[in-house]
Amino acid sequence: MEVSRKKFIILFIICGFVFLFITTTLLGTTGPRGFPQPPDSVLRTGGDSPLAWKRAVSTAILPIKVVLIGPLALPQVDFLKEDPPPPFIALFFIIYWTILASILHYFIGKLKRS
Repeated sequence: MEVSRKKFIILFIICGFVFLFITTTLLGTTGPRGFPQPPDSVLRTGGDSPLAWKRAVSTAILPIKVVLIGPLALPQVDFLKEDPPPPFIALFFIIYWTILASILHYFIGKLKRS
């Protein structure tokens, strides 16, 4: 079954936001939020928790978060430290995930053809 690039990108963006919301809500230390806020770490949300299950889940999903949050987690980018409005964070994720989903769709299509 062929999935169009546009549909794949839309599903990827929706799944990315759902993943980010669920991990931030379940593993965050500052309460339910859509995006990590200080003092929550962008990548290690729940990593400093005294609860063992939060540390384990945070460690298990770390590679996924590194890819999904990517440039936002770089040390030289102080994007979240300045506390920008949520629409700018969402717009950043949409642009980054569109590029990521396009590359992924291309490679999946190339694997299917060969």
